[in-house]
Amino acid sequence: MGIFILKTLQGILIGLGAVLPGISGGVLCVVFGIYKPVMELLSAPFHHFKTHVPRLLPVILGAGIGFLGIAGLLAYFLEKYPSPSVCLFVGLIAGMLPSLWKEAGLQGRRRGALPALIIGFGAVTALLCTLQAASVSITPGFGWYLFCGFCLALSLIAPGMSFSTLLMPLGLYTPFVDGIGHLDFHVLIPGGIGAILTVILFSKAMNALFERHYPAAFHAITGIVTAATLMVIPYKSFAASTRSCMINIFFLAAGVAAAQLLDYLNARAPKDNE
Repeated sequence: MGIFILKTLQGILIGLGAVLPGISGGVLCVVFGIYKPVMELLSAPFHHFKTHVPRLLPVILGAGIGFLGIAGLLAYFLEKYPSPSVCLFVGLIAGMLPSLWKEAGLQGRRRGALPALIIGFGAVTALLCTLQAASVSITPGFGWYLFCGFCLALSLIAPGMSFSTLLMPLGLYTPFVDGIGHLDFHVLIPGGIGAILTVILFSKAMNALFERHYPAAFHAITGIVTAATLMVIPYKSFAASTRSCMINIFFLAAGVAAAQLLDYLNARAPKDNE
């Protein structure tokens, strides 16, 4: 029962990571040691259904709770307390970076590993800087919510690709998350279609990539996550006042502490990616 509760909690965090700014549900799957079975299930669901679904069931249930049950609450806190909320989750993902670095080196750090990390870091930094500098006005609609679903699924099958970092500069993040939280079918239907199509089209390719080029792929992920985390920090809020700075530091520290606790609990739970 304790393992079931722990894995359900992991699923809730993965569901949260799917919608939280700067965080990738796929990265949390990696950190919790379930990325490989998840990708195997997505790439060949009929073949792996009997073997993978029973052991991933608590994670799936938790992800549903975290994704659908918390989205509305998340939208509220991001609107009312944007900087502390973002800082909490920046601390959470920053606290998990050591585990991600360890995961990246499980098969060694070959010649292409560090260049892949640098390329991943530089590419995402350049992309996000370009998006933030661009002045884009978008009216959300069916086509754009399809795109949101694509980005959401991509953040699961390509760890480190946080969909929020792509949608925020376009003004799509808040209406998409708010629509999920309020179970708005005008958002859920196109978003779901986009996510399902993305999984069907790309999951096999991503699974093959990590099987054949594990060190380079995971070091690239580490670079991507580091860049996305640095880019989402609310730097202006830190400089606004001493009080604001102290509040942000507190929530950053709380996030790091929570990540360390989760890592401690996770280290004592059996892994599913063996």
